Amino acid sequence: MHLKTMKCNPFCLIASLEDPDMFNRPEKRASFEDLFRAFDRKVTFQFFKSFRRVRINFTNALAAAEARAKLHKSDFNGREVRLYFAQSVHIGSPHLEPPKPDKQFLLSPPPSPPVGWEQSKDATPFINYDLLCAIARLGPGEKYELQPGTPTTPSVVVHVCENDQESSGNEEEMDGGRRPRPKIVQTRRPEYSPSVMQ
Repeated sequence: MHLKTMKCNPFCLIASLEDPDMFNRPEKRASFEDLFRAFDRKVTFQFFKSFRRVRINFTNALAAAEARAKLHKSDFNGREVRLYFAQSVHIGSPHLEPPKPDKQFLLSPPPSPPVGWEQSKDATPFINYDLLCAIARLGPGEKYELQPGTPTTPSVVVHVCENDQESSGNEEEMDGGRRPRPKIVQTRRPEYSPSVMQ
């Protein structure tokens, strides 16, 4: 919704009234209406009790201007009456526009993406050459400690398998063509010490 301008309505006055009895007693209401009927016989009134305001609708803009000039800040039943021209808001379009589809393409199933949207390109994969070099240096049958152990955590050790060509000859003959399964060595749990837990 695009708000363009706010203009004064020359046919309508807003009266600010501090007297709460004005809204409850019909005789006071009638005497208030008579003040404005002197300027325009076909004037209409709308009373807004909770706002303590009265909207006065004239059929003639000249009558509304004359009533405001003569009755603004005048005394009515011991209270001051303030009169203002009502403001009308002019909107660019008489119909509400739908909201902008900023995040609508994130819904499932997705509709068409917004105008100007482009898919992001995947980043170039990161290759850690130091890690590849360290793996290439590993020799068969050796073990390498990656993370040293502490009193509360175990160490991380990599055991490199032996070369398949060297070890395959003797093992295949032992089991009739089948290689024996390698034994999995469990990592030992660190010793429990109560001082660490406290």
